[in-house]
Amino acid sequence: MNDDLAHSDITRLEERIEELHQSLARCDKIAMAAQIAIGGGALWLVLMLITLLPFSPTALFAALASALGGVVLLGSNKTTREELDGQLQTLEQRRRALIDAMRLRPVEDPGVTLH
Repeated sequence: MNDDLAHSDITRLEERIEELHQSLARCDKIAMAAQIAIGGGALWLVLMLITLLPFSPTALFAALASALGGVVLLGSNKTTREELDGQLQTLEQRRRALIDAMRLRPVEDPGVTLH
């Protein structure tokens, strides 16, 4: 009965680990979008400063908002990713401990079988 309980615990842990991997993948996508926003806003500002793009107050504020918003998003996302990564490490250690506690025995190799 203890092995059945361990199997169900391992299954639940693996499902949660998979959810965390998906969340980490979303964090990576958000980080990429934040970096694009930072780069786009900075490029827009530089192009306006060297007069390759016409200056307008609206464009200036849009570029500043893009760059600053990207920085804020990147920082917030970094914190979230670190928390998720910590949870993932904890769950993987717990799963490993449950598997080790089961005292599984290796399957014997029957040798070469000719068919």
